[in-house]
Amino acid sequence: MKKLFPSYVRVPLVFAIVFIALEYFIDSGSQPAFIKYPMISLFLLVFLFFLVAIEIVISAVDRVTYNMLTEEQRVQLEEVQSVSFTESKFVKSLLQKFTRSKSMEQESDIMLDHDYDGIKELDNVLPPWWVNLFIATAIFAVVYMFRFHVMNDYTQEQEFQQEVELANIEIAKHKLLSPKVEVTFNDVTLLTDDASLAKGKEIFTNACAACHKPDGGGIVGPNLTDEFWINGGGIKNVFKLIAEGSPNNASMVAWAKTLGTSEVQKVASYVLSLQGTKPAGAKAAEGEKWVETAVATSSAAVTDSTAVKK
Repeated sequence: MKKLFPSYVRVPLVFAIVFIALEYFIDSGSQPAFIKYPMISLFLLVFLFFLVAIEIVISAVDRVTYNMLTEEQRVQLEEVQSVSFTESKFVKSLLQKFTRSKSMEQESDIMLDHDYDGIKELDNVLPPWWVNLFIATAIFAVVYMFRFHVMNDYTQEQEFQQEVELANIEIAKHKLLSPKVEVTFNDVTLLTDDASLAKGKEIFTNACAACHKPDGGGIVGPNLTDEFWINGGGIKNVFKLIAEGSPNNASMVAWAKTLGTSEVQKVASYVLSLQGTKPAGAKAAEGEKWVETAVATSSAAVTDSTAVKK
């Protein structure tokens, strides 16, 4: 009836293991499984109830069994329970198999003749686990040498190339399953539909608002709501700057590789939708006033900018 762990440790531990297993094996997306699926919460509550009930039953059985013991049996039981786990026969036998160490009473059998100022030396054997591990590594080394240096199975470079080829195959499959529309400077157009502008606003809030404010009024970066532009206005110029970044301003990085050109188009369209909103506390105008013309003139190189996106 001796227990290694008390019930107040055993119940939470078992419950935690089951809870983690459910969260690991059940795909619930960004939400915990017990929140997304109410039946999981119900199962966990019932499982916890049964754990507590089992502990209560075991405790009752232990008390009844103890009362049925004779006085001599109770003394024997208390003696067994007074022995710590580390001092039990099972642990001692296990340690003996792993270490093959001698007890203090047997040290005279392995005492060497060496005497250093009264300090004796014992000739202990190496632990079996260490010896077996050494033998296993030696066997592995021989097999490895024969396979790769004698038989020339394959080199690390060949293995790398195989992994690259497999990765390229997976990338190709992914592109087929979820193709992305690539937008270029020459064919980019202004998007005005609600879905595109909403997506552009979401990306702008997460990636651009730190320098331009959520309303586009500008902090470190310039005001995006007026008619003045440092690098040229219009969908093509804004798209080009967001996609390629500014060579004159390190804080204005290129976002095309991170977001994809179709997402950059949505962000650029959302930025242009902020024109004329006049948010409170907006920065003063910077750059030159932009007048949209029939022919885009934004293929010129991007000049200086303090913007993150403009």
